[in-house]
Amino acid sequence: MSRSSKAVLGVSVLLTTATVAGVHLKQRQDRQRLRDGVIRDIERQNRKKENIRLLGEQIILTEQLEAEREKMLEKGSQKT
Repeated sequence: MSRSSKAVLGVSVLLTTATVAGVHLKQRQDRQRLRDGVIRDIERQNRKKENIRLLGEQIILTEQLEAEREKMLEKGSQKT
């Protein structure tokens, strides 16, 4: 083999190896990004459930407070 054909072969092997390695790295990054997305979605759903639960508690407490306020106003108006 001539020197130039060896050089071309070497460069071709090098570029092919680099391409295959690059594709594998990209696939690994994509898979990790997909996993991270699923984890973020689960965390977001959990936060949403917690927010809904807290909102329900706040609604109940608000209703209780308004009922107590009404009772206080009725007692105050009955005294006068």
